[in-house]
Amino acid sequence: MPPEKLAYALARYSRSPDSIRESVQWVRAHDSSKFLESFYFQYGHASIADLGHLALSFEGVSELAAIEIEDEPLWDGQARSSRYQDFARGGFITPPEAEGEAAGIYAGAAQALLDAYRRVHARMAAHLKEKLPRPESMRPDAYERNIQARAFDVARYLLFLGVPTGVGQVTSIRTLERQIRRWRASEYAELRQIGDEAAAACARPPDVLWTESAAPEPLAPTLAKYVDADPYPAAAMHAVAEWARQNLGAWNGAEEGPVRLTRIDEPLAGIAATLLYAVTDRPFETLYETTRGWSRARQMEVLEAALGPRGRRDELLRAFRTAPYAFDLRIDIGAYRDLHRHRRCHQTRQAWSWRHGCETPEPVREAGLEAEYLAALQAAQQAAARLPEKASHYLLPFAARGRFLFQMDFAEAEYIIRLRSGVKGHFSYRRAAWEMKREMERVEPELGRLIEATPPWIEDPLVR
Repeated sequence: MPPEKLAYALARYSRSPDSIRESVQWVRAHDSSKFLESFYFQYGHASIADLGHLALSFEGVSELAAIEIEDEPLWDGQARSSRYQDFARGGFITPPEAEGEAAGIYAGAAQALLDAYRRVHARMAAHLKEKLPRPESMRPDAYERNIQARAFDVARYLLFLGVPTGVGQVTSIRTLERQIRRWRASEYAELRQIGDEAAAACARPPDVLWTESAAPEPLAPTLAKYVDADPYPAAAMHAVAEWARQNLGAWNGAEEGPVRLTRIDEPLAGIAATLLYAVTDRPFETLYETTRGWSRARQMEVLEAALGPRGRRDELLRAFRTAPYAFDLRIDIGAYRDLHRHRRCHQTRQAWSWRHGCETPEPVREAGLEAEYLAALQAAQQAAARLPEKASHYLLPFAARGRFLFQMDFAEAEYIIRLRSGVKGHFSYRRAAWEMKREMERVEPELGRLIEATPPWIEDPLVR
């Protein structure tokens, strides 16, 4: 059944003594759009839209857009893996913000990064074959796949947020509505276009049918009529940023390391610190200790700034969803891209920036590629400085560090650390997971000792 009709059938089933077969037959003879317009969009019975699910694929979108597509707590999907395919074959996405002379500057820098990516991958594969001869017990084709994957793990540091990828997702109508409204209000033109295209896709029959006999009809036509841009999140964060500008002094503190864990004992201070984290470049621990020292009235000023533009049906911002353990990760974009998949936690990202520098993976040094690698990154940064701000973000390489806040309970911390520290993982997020383990032992020694984790120096590079 099309998603909207399925939602109607299951909603009626919950409100009627009829069997599910009788409810389905009822829906066949009645218009689901009138029901959804009344109960979901007018009366706010949002749970109805959780009963209809649909699949959407986003092809030829940038990595920047893919991250925004996936940035939804109730989300199921996957993006293309940088480990199993050559991303250079797809070229690059030119952001709409890069016009005229800026388009030429961007194209030259993007192509230079892809050329360096190809060269580093080829030379890294050759280096790994010398370093890791094929075991007699390993089939040649399996050995070659493993070598290529490990070489891509290194070369991917030269990929950037403007490379194209594909994302497939399965979500409820309710989650998709929230996504589209968020995309249509995005500061990036590409995301606004994706929002328009997604809404249009819901209003027409699907492009791919499972069987030729299936009757093509629109997937979610009612949804397509009620997905205007959501202005509240941007207005709220603008208000918080203005409050921070007026009330926070300059910060010139030292960085603590790639991972820092803060235990949130005071929820009000935690919410205020999370809101401020999203609009500043400060570490979360610094913000939390600062807000804890304020009066409750001053803490509430931050929350009230965020709540000021809120309408009657606007959901609370994600920053209001606190959890006891806040991991502040200053890691490369590639590692964040992998850890971002974890949904059972609350994530906050600071603005894309070059300010935290770039990672140089140890294999690059071992293979004698450091000079070429650093030259490629430096050239990209110089080109980005000549672009409009939003266009410059598309040139950020996976090597660039950012600051990302992950708030979670102990069970999720244990799961992420145990899973992501394993030898099959990428060495970048393995280090992050290991540092999370060490931080948990520092803050919660008894709980930290319960977590099983594999140290990053234990390796089996021919295992995937």
